[in-house]
Parts: sequence; C-alpha cells; structure tokens
Amino acid sequence: MTTVDHRKTDPIGTIAQSQKFDNDAEETAAVSNIEPGPTAIADGMRIEWDVPIEMSDGIVLRADLYRPIEDGQYPVILSMGPYGKGLLTQEGWPHAWEQLIRDFPEVAEGSSNKYQSWEVVDPEKWVPKGYACLRIDTRGSGRSPGYLDYWQPRETEDVAESIEWAAVQPWSNGNIGMSGISYFAVNQWMVAKHSPPSLKACCIWEGFSDLYREVWFNGGIANDFGPNTFERQGLRLQYGRGENGPRNAESGLLVTGDVTLSEDELAANRRDPRRTQRDHPFDDEFYQVRTADLSKMTVPFLSAGNWGGQPQHTRGNVEGFVRAPAEQKWLEMHGFEHWATFYTDAGIAMQERFFDHFLKGADNGWDKEPRVQLQIRHPGEKYESRMENEWPIARTEWTKFYIDPDAGLLSTREPSRTEPLTFEALGEGLNFSTPPLDAPLEITGQAAANLVVSSSTTDADLFVVVRVFDPEGREVLFRGASDPKTPVGQGWLRASMRKLDHDISTPYRPHHTFDEKQPLTPGAPVPLHIEIHPTSIVVPIGYRLVLSILGRDYSHDEEPLTVPNVEPPLVMRGCGPFTHTHPLDRPSEIYGGETTIHFDEGSRPYVLLPVIPAK
Repeated sequence: MTTVDHRKTDPIGTIAQSQKFDNDAEETAAVSNIEPGPTAIADGMRIEWDVPIEMSDGIVLRADLYRPIEDGQYPVILSMGPYGKGLLTQEGWPHAWEQLIRDFPEVAEGSSNKYQSWEVVDPEKWVPKGYACLRIDTRGSGRSPGYLDYWQPRETEDVAESIEWAAVQPWSNGNIGMSGISYFAVNQWMVAKHSPPSLKACCIWEGFSDLYREVWFNGGIANDFGPNTFERQGLRLQYGRGENGPRNAESGLLVTGDVTLSEDELAANRRDPRRTQRDHPFDDEFYQVRTADLSKMTVPFLSAGNWGGQPQHTRGNVEGFVRAPAEQKWLEMHGFEHWATFYTDAGIAMQERFFDHFLKGADNGWDKEPRVQLQIRHPGEKYESRMENEWPIARTEWTKFYIDPDAGLLSTREPSRTEPLTFEALGEGLNFSTPPLDAPLEITGQAAANLVVSSSTTDADLFVVVRVFDPEGREVLFRGASDPKTPVGQGWLRASMRKLDHDISTPYRPHHTFDEKQPLTPGAPVPLHIEIHPTSIVVPIGYRLVLSILGRDYSHDEEPLTVPNVEPPLVMRGCGPFTHTHPLDRPSEIYGGETTIHFDEGSRPYVLLPVIPAK
C-alpha cells in the first residue's frame, strides 16, 4: 500500500505568482522554508520527493530519492539535468517510449514504469540491487529555482556539491556514482574539473565532451539542434511554469514548481540560445567554461557511445576515452537508438557489474574486462561483439582512398588527372564510389578527408558523407541515435574556419582552433582537413563504398520521418535534428555559390579510412 505525506513543500509556493526574480540571490532571499517534500513506501522502495539540497550560494535544488525500504547505507546513483525529475518518459516523450518498448519489450518488464524519467535509470530496477537513486533538477528547471543556462559553470559546481552532500547522508555509504544519457552524461565529463572526492565511478552514456564542436557548431557551421532542442524541451520544463506545466501523479507535485510566472518573467530567467549562437560564432570563453576539462577526468568511467550518434555524442565519448588520464576507463560502442541499449537487460547488466565493482567493492572481474568493447556494425542492423585493448585499434591500416574524377571512383591508386571538378554548393554534390568489393572491407575508427578547395564566393561549407550501397544500387541506411535512417559516417568544415591546432591534431583526427575566420579569395584554392566522426561498418562482398562531397546537409532518397507532437516540426532526412540551415549563418549569397575540388599533383584529394584487417 502506498502512503504519501502531502505537505506543502515548494519553498517558493507562498510567493505571489506575479513576482519576478532578477537573479538567484534575490530568489534565495525569498526562500524561508526548505522543508522536504512528500514521502512514500511503494513498489518495493522508500521514496522521498522534492528533497531539498542547498547550494553554497543559497539556491535550494530539489531532488527525488528512491532507496531500499530497509534502513542502511547504500551506494548512490546520482543524476542532474533539466528534463523534469517528475515528468514520466511516457508523458513527455511518448513517441520515443512507444518505440523503445515496441523494439525492446524487456524494458517495460519487471517494473510498474511509474517512475520512468527521461534518460536516467529506472529506480524499480536499481533499488532492488541495493542502490539509492538520486535525481536532481538542475537550477532553473523542474522544481529547482534559478537562472536556466545549460552547463553554466555554476551548474557544474552544483553537481560537485550535490555529490558531496549525498556522500554524508545517513542512507549513503559515501560512494557516489553518476549515470545517465546525453545531458546527464555530459554533466559527468563536466564535473571532472572539480574532482569531487566522493565521486567513485561514472557511466557516461552517449554524452558529448566539447560544447562548441559537438553541439553548437560542427566544423564551424552552426548546428540547428542547440536552439531547437531548447525550444522543444528546455522551455516547457523551465522552473516557474507551475500550473501551466504537468503534474506528477505519484507525488502530486507540479513538475515545474508551484510558482506560475508569465512568459516575460520566464524569458528573463533563462539564456536565449539563438542569440547566444549568433553572438558566439568562435570557440571563445563562453564555450570553454562550458566544456569538459578532460585532463582532470581521473575517476573510473565507462564511456558508452553510439555509432549512429553523429555529430553530437559519438565524438565526445571517444575523445573522452582517449584524452582522459583515468587509469581505469572503458569504451563501449553500440548501435540503435540514443536511449535503447541503456535500458535493455544486457545494458543494465553491464552497468551493474561496473557499479558493483567501484561502488560496492565487488570482486566480479570487471577490472579485467578489455578496455574497448565494440559492437561492429554490418548491414541489416547486425552487430558483432568484439573486444579490443585500445583506441584507435592498434592493427588499423590507415588507408588513403583517392578521389578519381575521370571515372567517379574511390580508389587506393592515386589518379593522374589535374583538371578540377566544380559543383553547385546547394545542389546534388559529387559522389565517388569503389567498384563492387571482391572481399569484405571493415572500417572502424575515426577518419578524415583531405581536399583542396576553392569557391566562387568568399567561403564554402563542406559536408563529407561516407555511404554504402548494395549490389542493386540501393543505399544501406542504419538506425541512428536520433534518426532511423542514417549513413555510415559524416564530417563537416567551413572553409574559412580551416585553421588547425597542430599540437593535438592527428592525420585521422584533425582538430581546428575555431578561433578566427580566414575568408577565401574567390577562385583561390586552399587545403582543408575535414574530421569525419568515429564510425564502424563491414562492407560485404559485392557492395560499394561511396564518398559524397556536398555543400549542404546530407539527405537520403527514402521517406523521411516526421516526429509527431513536436514544435517546431521535426522532419528527419538522414541527419536527425542535427541540421545546418540557419539563414543568418548560411546566407545563400555566400554558401550557395560554386565549390571546386582541385587535383594538382602533390595534393590529390583523398579520404583516410581506418581499415581493420581480418584476424
């Protein structure tokens, strides 16, 4: 039987709904009561809703705590994010939930699903394993007051302070682990800069580590995703929507706080992402303080990435694994949707072994697991599990596939042609194909395209796409993290943002500074080194590997997916929500000209691919 204490819990609830908070300090001064929220014993758990956690600047964040009914001290799985701790996945993201349980019915089994929340663990599956699950609304979202600004430095401090708060609670054994997908994963990379001593393990599931390169701009080209997703998700879950927002049926609490603010008041209490993207086109201090300091990532971690997560998360999971100095770190790469494998029985079993080892001290052999665990991708959504010891894979044969313009071929033989090829930047682009393969070809790792390019204008955007076609000439598409039909690999670069950081660039992973613009002289060629994000594919006999060079986003020829009940409308044509179409960033008079690929001797264009020989 469920027992609930419905005490008045929101400390701001007694404040007039019309009151506007100019800053966090003013809001905190208005808070006179930080009583805890309602409690329940239900579904095999002791539940405390709206637990107050006071930060060092006085702001009181709100958390939901799920723990075993028996008194004791338990390891804690902590997550902090802006998606409303009290909003059910089924209510907030019904399309994703329906697809998840349709394709993986095991996710809904063994749980009442009354506590499912977006991209964090289901407590009904973790509390019986002897864990306490702590979900915290980040400041400015859900039931936590404050200024809403994703990954602001103060938020990262909040994560660190919340970890140390949880470590000394009477129900905690002092060992804190962080877990979650996407936003909840990013906060794990971010908190490394504070090195909270009670953080003992991180399960970083599909989370970027570089805000500029992986979210706001790809290759220096503005990504529509950041502003769009804030409008689709962030705005509706901002603290202060109160009665205009949803209510959690189990706790009885309004998901976005008991205060109901006007639209003007809400707008004054959040960052404007479109203005931010426009005002910060370079990788300046704004992004740098909101980007992970991987050099301080020393806590044991499991970085789980998705081959189909380009451009947002795949690169971050790999970069984090490669660059972090942690002595105990693992990389796992998989396929399917962004949220799927996190909730499957196999995914939970892997996470449990990891956390049991580092949070409970279990001698379960996890520390002897190979450091790189890959699901190698094959056409037809088939995956082959393979263990490796490092990334990049040591036996990689870095192979140059040259562009041969005479026959439209992609070949390991350097072409002799010197005449350039020109294409309309907003048109169909250029395609270069291998002949049908006479042996399987595995490509697993990072890649790079090296081109010499000129433009009829003062700039050009290059979109480089790695694709696979079957013997009948049909493109082989894959279920991506966000889009059900994606190509094998993608890369992006704005020609004027071509400046390299030579200190950390490698031939297979060029790294650009993105700190200044170097406009083109119309007609004058410049070398471009274009990063193609990590990928994996085994191309079968008879299939062809194709390289497409475009001046716009990739789009397949099949029926696009339109996501229902989303505003603004979301139509996916192969890039998911990660498009690059903003007219202020890509005015047609500059990015709608003609782009030319040059083939001068000594600078033949090619793509460097990570070919893995058969064992």
